Amino acid sequence: MTTAEARTPVGPSSGVTTAQDHRGSWVPTGAMIAAKFKDLRKRRGLMITLVLVTVGIPAIYFAIRLLLHAVAPRTYGPAGGYNQYDAVVVGVLYVFGFIVAATLGAAAGSTDLTEGMFRHHVITGRSRIALYLARIPSGLAIILPMVAVGFAIVCAVCVFAAPTSLEYNGVHVPIGLSEPAFEQWAAGHAEQVVNNFSYDIGPNDSVANSPCLPGPGALTGPGSAACTPAQLRVLTDFIAKQDYVDYTRVFLYPSDSLMVKTGLWIGLEAVVGFMVGLGLSSLLGQRTITVVLLIVLELIITPIAARARLPHLSNLQRAVVGLATTHLEPGGLPAPFGGGPSDRALFLRESTTVAVCVIVAWIVLWTVLGAWRMTTRDA
Repeated sequence: MTTAEARTPVGPSSGVTTAQDHRGSWVPTGAMIAAKFKDLRKRRGLMITLVLVTVGIPAIYFAIRLLLHAVAPRTYGPAGGYNQYDAVVVGVLYVFGFIVAATLGAAAGSTDLTEGMFRHHVITGRSRIALYLARIPSGLAIILPMVAVGFAIVCAVCVFAAPTSLEYNGVHVPIGLSEPAFEQWAAGHAEQVVNNFSYDIGPNDSVANSPCLPGPGALTGPGSAACTPAQLRVLTDFIAKQDYVDYTRVFLYPSDSLMVKTGLWIGLEAVVGFMVGLGLSSLLGQRTITVVLLIVLELIITPIAARARLPHLSNLQRAVVGLATTHLEPGGLPAPFGGGPSDRALFLRESTTVAVCVIVAWIVLWTVLGAWRMTTRDA
């Protein structure tokens, strides 16, 4: 076909030329994105599964807690609060957000092949790269709102159904106390503090041999005659100073800044899961294998890479994307895969710059591999 023939109208009355049609452009059109969005949305089984995990699990969990608290408030505590927020965000949304996003990405990258529709898309003359890139905004337009709705439910319940008093180590403590005020409060509630608060007293500490320490003997403990008020005050001051930093990390409900940072962090995890799932499924041409591999990555490889100490493989561990996203977790949340905030100190250390570079590299690498495989695959 000559150049002149290529510029002739497609139809006698259409007036649209091949050059004007931009079919060879690698930039996806709005119609291509909308068509892929509609194709994914029409997969009812997939959509129901995604909604049940991202929205259903938090909604059902908090609905049960609200009902139990309404029926037996003395037995079951408030449904919301900071502790519930930590547990659901890190234990559910972080882990399952990645998995469901990867599942959607795997479906977006492989269903055309498994259903025999890839050839029909190719013969339209559209750029294969554009066909691949159109799947990114269409998939993200589905998964991100789902994750946002699930996270909004968590935030709403944890704020509006939060406890009215702070419980620290099983003891109700006023909120927002300064360190001197915390010590003063501890002195006025000595027996509760000594018997319930966690503390670590070494053999060289000044209170190591205090008669106010609880023990098996009749002459020990805050209520014994051997424990003078002055000795008891010294012990409660020691415990309060040791526990104050931990006390400041406990809140009735999450702050606005923490919820915003957490929402962005959960959204990033979903984006990474979708992009990796999309690229890997396009490369393999299989959805099931892709989902299984990414579940293994999230639930097995990432926890091992985060906590293991392998000096000669530390750089390889840092290349795991799950470790990079864990490093970007907002402060104040417990460590993923079990543990409290202090357990993050056990994770393999890396800088924020390295973590960001690893995340960007994973997204770019799997996008390039997925697009390359689509351009080289036989129709």
